Amino acid sequence: MPTRHVYPFEKLRVWQSARSVIKNVYRTTKAYPRSEVYGLISQTNRAAVSVAANLAEGASRTSRKDQAHFPQTAYGSLMELACLL
Repeated sequence: MPTRHVYPFEKLRVWQSARSVIKNVYRTTKAYPRSEVYGLISQTNRAAVSVAANLAEGASRTSRKDQAHFPQTAYGSLMELACLL
C-alpha cells in the first residue's frame, strides 16, 4: 500500500532524510553520558529536529523569500549538528 502523505512537505525527499537523521541522532545520543542530558544531548537532539522542522516550515510558506529563508536555516542547523556529532 502506498504511503499517504498528509502534508506536502512529507513528500520532500530531503525532509524524509532529515527524519531519518533525527532517529539516528536520538539513537546515538542515548549512548552519551547521563551527565550530558541537559547539555550536549539536548543541544544535539534539538539541532537534528530543527533541520526537519525548518524544511517543513519553509515548504508551507508562500513567498519566495520565505521559501528560500527556511532551507538556509535548516542548513545552519545541519552544520550545528555536524559540529556536535
